[in-house]
Amino acid sequence: MNSLNSNDSNDSNGQLAQGFKPRHVTMLSIAGIIGAGLFVGSGHAIAAAGPAVLLAYLFSGLLVVLVMRMLGEMAVARPDTGSFSTYADQAIGRWAGFTIGWLYWWFWVLVIPIEALAAGHVLNQWFPQVDAWLFALLSIILLVITNLFSVAKYGEFEFWFAMAKVIAIIGFIGLGFSVLMGWVPDHQASGLSRLMEEHGGFAPNGLSAVVGAFITIMFSFIGTEAVTIAAAESSNPAQNIARATRSVIWRIGVFYLLSISVVISVVPWNDPLLASVGSYQRALELMNIPNAKFMVDVVVLIAVASCMNSSIYISSRMLFSLGKRGDAPRALKRTSVAGVPRAAVIASTIIGAGVTLLSYFMPAGLFQFLLASSGAIALLVYLVIAISQLRMRRLLLRQNVELAFRMWLFPWLTYLVIVFICAALAVMMVTPEHRTEVSSTIGLALLISLIGVVTARQHGQSTKTVVVEPS
Repeated sequence: MNSLNSNDSNDSNGQLAQGFKPRHVTMLSIAGIIGAGLFVGSGHAIAAAGPAVLLAYLFSGLLVVLVMRMLGEMAVARPDTGSFSTYADQAIGRWAGFTIGWLYWWFWVLVIPIEALAAGHVLNQWFPQVDAWLFALLSIILLVITNLFSVAKYGEFEFWFAMAKVIAIIGFIGLGFSVLMGWVPDHQASGLSRLMEEHGGFAPNGLSAVVGAFITIMFSFIGTEAVTIAAAESSNPAQNIARATRSVIWRIGVFYLLSISVVISVVPWNDPLLASVGSYQRALELMNIPNAKFMVDVVVLIAVASCMNSSIYISSRMLFSLGKRGDAPRALKRTSVAGVPRAAVIASTIIGAGVTLLSYFMPAGLFQFLLASSGAIALLVYLVIAISQLRMRRLLLRQNVELAFRMWLFPWLTYLVIVFICAALAVMMVTPEHRTEVSSTIGLALLISLIGVVTARQHGQSTKTVVVEPS
């Protein structure tokens, strides 16, 4: 039978190092959700929904808060590098852990080329004599090196990346608030009430546009749950996970709701440059801030480097966990003397770099198809977390495990999250612009599930839910 402490092994060459310091985990949890999607992608959401995009951010944020609370309950009780994939394995069945683990790995492997392409684009604008694809490839090579030495090195790089992102967001909010209050001479902004009066009201494109914006925003939020993966490599994982989970409310409130409120108070939702140049750059331009494009480009470059760095880390740890559970080649569970799963790091990076080159030298439709296959993975991950927590609570209590961190209003809020996610997936399926994303993702999930069932039977293992043994 499997144990929730599935990282434990007699293989002395298969242990991860506990190299994260408390400040690393704290900063990772604070800035883990600040990526290029906030600085660039938010413009598309605002252009689609208007000021009502705040509702989409609010509902997305509430969903993430509830999911993180559920995940926190399980992760505090049983910290594990495989996180929700391991919990799905134990609470739902081996096929579920196999499926969600590989789906999550695929999502983060695809993030590598997305962020590398963004970095290449920014650097190519500064140095046009060098092709963007070469910059993209060099950025991947540089960041994979930081992941190969030790988890402490990765943590240190990510700490400073995260610090820069936090300072940039707080600075933007402070500047925007000062301009809106009229405290900055020769810099004016219209304000939200005036923009709504002059440009069609709060929801100019209706509530259906808010639903579409919600789907776009969910892509930006995924990564919040990765702190439970990272905390497993710290000296006090349960405490670090609990602290990070409790802080998710104010993180979303400050970094997303406040900063987006500043943007929509400055930039009309139907500004033709909003989606093309990015919401934050356009806001700074309208506030007459000099060198707005350069400042945003620097922040975006830091954000994409941070996200790429994290995507290499997260994908490698999930691949390592799959290897430990026998759901991936055994070579992937090996670690270096420093406790780094180098084979998993290299394998994930090679795939990511390959897709990066593919996007340049193969038909564009192929890359778009690959991206579509990951479009709804965030919602599937959250759905599996909710179902796992629903079943895991009963299993842990049956073993008399004391739950130091609990989901609110269990089981009713858990059921509500499950219903909400299923409804969101159904809406995506009937919405033409999102149908390809959800159908491709579900099709990929079904294929991986089938492979998981076949693999488990070949190894003579049950595909049903297993009993969770005390560690």
